[in-house]
Amino acid sequence: MAMNKIKSLRSIVMMKEMVRVDGQRTFAVGKAKKGGKGAAADAPKASTLSKEVKSTTVVGANILKEGADPKVLPDSEYPDWLCHLLDKRPALSELRRKNIETLPYEDLKRFVKLDNRARIKENNSVKAKN
Repeated sequence: MAMNKIKSLRSIVMMKEMVRVDGQRTFAVGKAKKGGKGAAADAPKASTLSKEVKSTTVVGANILKEGADPKVLPDSEYPDWLCHLLDKRPALSELRRKNIETLPYEDLKRFVKLDNRARIKENNSVKAKN
C-alpha cells in the first residue's frame, strides 16, 4: 500500500516537472525594426550639460517637481562629520591583532559589533550543516 502511494507521488512530481519544462516562456527571434525606437533606445545618450554646470551643481539631486538642482558649496559650508564618512575603518582581523585594552571607544565598539556578527554567521553555518 505504501509503495503504491510512493509510486503515485513520484509520477505526480514527474508530471509537474514536465509541465514546468514545457511551460517555460520563450521570446520570439526576429529582425529588428529599422528606424524604430529599439536602436535609438539602446544607445547611450550624450550628456547635454556643460562641464561648468556639472562642476557647480549636484545634477539629479532635486527631488521636487518644480525646482533646480542644488549648487555645490565650499567645503567650509558643510559639517565636519561629512568629510569623515569616507574614512577607512579597521577590519575585524586588524582589530583582533591589536590589544583590546588600548583601543579607543569607537574602535572597541566596532570590534564588538563585527565579532558578534562573525560569531552569529559561524553558528548559523554550523547549524545549517547539521
